[in-house]
Amino acid sequence: MRRYLSLCALALTLFSGFAHAEVVNKPHGKILIVSTSHAVIDKNKQKTGVWLEELAAPYYAFKEAGYDVVIASVKGGMPPIDPKSLEDAKKKEHVSYRFLNDKDAHAALEHSLKVSEVNVADYEALYLPGGHGAMYDFVNDKHFIKTAQSFVDANKVIGAVCHGPAALLSLKKPNGEPLVKARKVNGFTNTEEERVGLRDAVPFLLESKLKEQGGIITRSNVPFRSFATRDGNLITGQNPASSEMVAMMMIDALGNTSAQKAPAEESPKEERAKE
Repeated sequence: MRRYLSLCALALTLFSGFAHAEVVNKPHGKILIVSTSHAVIDKNKQKTGVWLEELAAPYYAFKEAGYDVVIASVKGGMPPIDPKSLEDAKKKEHVSYRFLNDKDAHAALEHSLKVSEVNVADYEALYLPGGHGAMYDFVNDKHFIKTAQSFVDANKVIGAVCHGPAALLSLKKPNGEPLVKARKVNGFTNTEEERVGLRDAVPFLLESKLKEQGGIITRSNVPFRSFATRDGNLITGQNPASSEMVAMMMIDALGNTSAQKAPAEESPKEERAKE
């Protein structure tokens, strides 16, 4: 009888261990990444698309924090990748190299979900990588705007980096005001656009447009340095180097305290729109 009770206790302990492991390993939910499908800067015909690092770094940050990640794009299928961002993919230590050599990750990108087919209720958060292509379809595609606005209306966490915040220009608060009005935001700065030689080629200057809509621009004092800011459930990052920081701040906003905290940055430069 004593041996029987001991075996029962052992079985109960093992079962509890398996049950605990199942809870620990259960995904926190799903995060949607949406890429641009626009492949050319219209004015100068320079090839563009999504900036790969801005997609790859958050992809792994989300997965390593326990989230399922679904990749979508405006048109679905394989989105264009900015050729200049592929230079980093030649370096074995870079996250872009890891992504392109990860068959599961590459397949998820190649067969990205069409944004019009997204069921917003399935996701905890929306993340928007940049690349200059985002300045076109993130602003003008009605299916993309409808999907992104649904995340806003559901009060879900939204993150965007570099040119990804262009999407915010078409989104509204419940009262009809621009989503960014009186909120701290950032994106690729006018100075950075000039430094890459595209100030006169892009359809608009993102920093200027965010200011026009009443956004409070917070940015790094040093161009191309990693910097991100959070205002409630809206997280924005300045440039490609800010991608992982945005992802970590999104994970924190979602309440996953097991995630590594985003590194601190220098005091930001803050600019309010003129009334």
